[in-house]
Amino acid sequence: MRNLAFFHVFLLGLLLICVSTLAFPVNEVYALKSFKEAIYEDPLLVLSNWQALDSDPCDWSGVSCSIGGDHVIKLNISGASLKGFLAPELYLLSSLQELILHGNSLIGTIPKEIGLLKNLKVLDLGMNQLTGPIPPEIGKLSSIMKINLQSNGLTGRLPPELGSLKYLEELRLDRNKLQGAVLASNGSDFDVHGMYVSSIKPTGLCSLSQLKFVDLSYNFFIGSIPKCLGYLPRSSFQGNCLENKDPKQRPTVQCVNGSAPNLKSHPVANTDHRPAEDNVKHPTSTSRPAWLLALEIVTGVMAGSILLVFLVSALQKCKNKPCIIIPWKKSASRKEDYTAICVDPEMLKGVTKLSRQELEEACEDFSNIIGSSPDSQVYKGTMKGGPEIAVISFCVKEEHWTGYLELYFQTEVADLARLNHDNTGKLLGYCRESSPFTRMLVFEYASNGTLYEHLHYGEGCQLSWMWRMRIIIGIAKGLKYLHTELNPPFTISELNSSAVYLTDDFSPKLVDFESWKTILSRSAKNSGTISNKGAICVLPNALEARHLDIQGNIYAFGILLLEIVSGRPPYCEDKGCLLDWAKEYLAVPEVMSYVVDPELKHFGNEDLEVICKVVNICIQPSSNSRTSMQDLCTMLESGIDTSITAQMRASSWAWAELAFSSMSS
Repeated sequence: MRNLAFFHVFLLGLLLICVSTLAFPVNEVYALKSFKEAIYEDPLLVLSNWQALDSDPCDWSGVSCSIGGDHVIKLNISGASLKGFLAPELYLLSSLQELILHGNSLIGTIPKEIGLLKNLKVLDLGMNQLTGPIPPEIGKLSSIMKINLQSNGLTGRLPPELGSLKYLEELRLDRNKLQGAVLASNGSDFDVHGMYVSSIKPTGLCSLSQLKFVDLSYNFFIGSIPKCLGYLPRSSFQGNCLENKDPKQRPTVQCVNGSAPNLKSHPVANTDHRPAEDNVKHPTSTSRPAWLLALEIVTGVMAGSILLVFLVSALQKCKNKPCIIIPWKKSASRKEDYTAICVDPEMLKGVTKLSRQELEEACEDFSNIIGSSPDSQVYKGTMKGGPEIAVISFCVKEEHWTGYLELYFQTEVADLARLNHDNTGKLLGYCRESSPFTRMLVFEYASNGTLYEHLHYGEGCQLSWMWRMRIIIGIAKGLKYLHTELNPPFTISELNSSAVYLTDDFSPKLVDFESWKTILSRSAKNSGTISNKGAICVLPNALEARHLDIQGNIYAFGILLLEIVSGRPPYCEDKGCLLDWAKEYLAVPEVMSYVVDPELKHFGNEDLEVICKVVNICIQPSSNSRTSMQDLCTMLESGIDTSITAQMRASSWAWAELAFSSMSS
C-alpha cells in the first residue's frame, strides 16, 4: 500500500509538471517571437536558439523565467550588436521585471506599449540608436526603479509623467537630444510678479522621494537647475544650455542651432606660463671643467653620427624615395629594434585633414552612434555650415598601432579619396591625432539610410518598381565606374544592401565602410614577417596591394539584384538561401514573376526579364563565364526603361511618384 501511495504521488507530481509546461502563456511566447522578428541582424547569433516551434522559452538565450517556469520575468540581451526595432508586443510579457537591451544597435522609437509593463523594475535601453520622444506612457510604469536611456538620439521634452514614478531611484538620460526645461519644482516658486508663492506639493523630478541618481548631461536642456536636485554633482547637468555660467555648458551657437556645429579652435599662445628654466640663468661653459665640456661634445657628435648613419641607411634601402620613417619598437627586452616603415609624405596631399575637436563638436561629443562593430564605430554629425557626415572611428589602442597599420591607413585614405562619382560615397576627410590616439574617416552622409532598411523593415512597400529599377541602374553605374574607369580599379569589400546608402531622392551611394577589415587583415599578414635585426625599410609597393575581387563583386551584384526585386534577404533561417529559392524561377519566363516582391502592385515584365538575365550571368559558378560590369551596365540601361512614359504606363500612381521625385530634387 505504501508503494502504491508513493506511485500515486509520483504520477500526480509528473502530471503537475506537464500541466505547468503546457500552461506557459501563449501570448508571452508570441511576444518573444515578435521581438526576434523585429531584429533584422544578429551577428553574434544570440537568438539562434529561439526556435519558432518551441512553446517553452525559458531556455532561450537572455530569457529568465519565474521559479514555477510559467512567466518571463527578465529579458537581458546586452552588447550583442542586435540591429532592429523594439517590438510593441513586448507589453504582453505581463510579469516582466527587467528589460535590459543595453549596448546594441536598436533603431526606431520607444513603443508606448512599454508603459503597460506594470511589474517592470529595470528598463535599460542605453547605448542604442533609438530616436523620437520619450513616450509619456512611461509614467505608467508604477513599479519602475531604474531607467537608463543614455546614448541614444531621443528628442523632445521630458514628459511630466516621470513625476508619477514614486519608486524611481536611478534615471540616466545623458547623451541624447532632449530639449526644454528640466521639469521639477520643490513646492515653492516665484510668480510672474516676483511674489513668493507656495504650491501644494513638489512636482516633476522633485516629487520623486526615492530618486538617488540622475544624469541629464549632454542634451539641450534650458533654464536653471532645480533646487531640489542640488544634491546631484554638476557633471549630471554639463553639456546642456542651462543658464548657470558653467564653462562645461554648450556654447551659445550650439544651443541656438540645436545641434553641435563645427567650431574650429584658435589656440592662443601662453605667455604667462613659461617653463621655469627660461627664467633661470644657466652657468656658462667656463664654470665647468674643460675635460667635461670636451666629453659632452664628443658624446654629442657620436650620438648624432649614429642617428645620421641610421637615417641614411634607411633612406638608401628606400631606394632614395622621399618618405617619412615610422620606427616601430618591437622587442620586449631593453634592446631597441626598429623596422622603418616608409610613408610617402605626398600620399595624402589634397585630402582634407580634420581635427578631433571639429568632429567631436559635429557629432555631439560622439554620442550619435549609427553603427558599430568590434573594430569600429560610426557616428552621424553635421559640420558647421556644411553637409551631414558619417564618421567611422577605428577601435584600436595606441599600443597596438604598428607602422604597418599606419601605412595601410594612409594608403586606404588615399584610395578612398580618389572616388568621385554620383553613385559612390564621397570621402570628405580623415582625422589622425596622437593625443588622444585617433584614426577616423569622414564620409558624406546619405540621409535616407541603407537599402537594407528600406527593403526588409517597414518601408519596403515604399520602394515602387520604378524606384527599384532606378536604384539598380545607379548601383550598376557605380560598380562600372569602380571596376573599369579607375586605374587601378576599386572594389567594395562586402557588397550587399547594407553597403548601399540612399540620398533624399533615393539615389544609391556605394560606401565601403568595411574596408577597415581589409586593413587589419593585411597588417596582420605582414606583421608576422617583421625582423628584429636592425632597420629594414618597407615601401608601399613591396606590400600586398588592396585586394581586388572584381568577380566577387559581380557575383554579389547578382544576389543584390534578386534581393531588390524580391524584397527577401540573401539568407534567413525560416526561408533559407535566396539564391537557392530563386533559381527555379530565373530561367523560365512563365514563372519568372514569382520572384517579384508580393508587396509590389505593379512591375514591368520586360524589365524583369532583363534583371533575371543579368542575374543568371552574375551567378555563373565559373568566373570565366561572367562578363564585365561595363557590359552588364549596358544591358541594364538599354533594357530597362525608366522614362516618364514608361512610368505612367506601369502604374496609375506614377504621377505621385514623379511629384515626390521633383520635390526631393
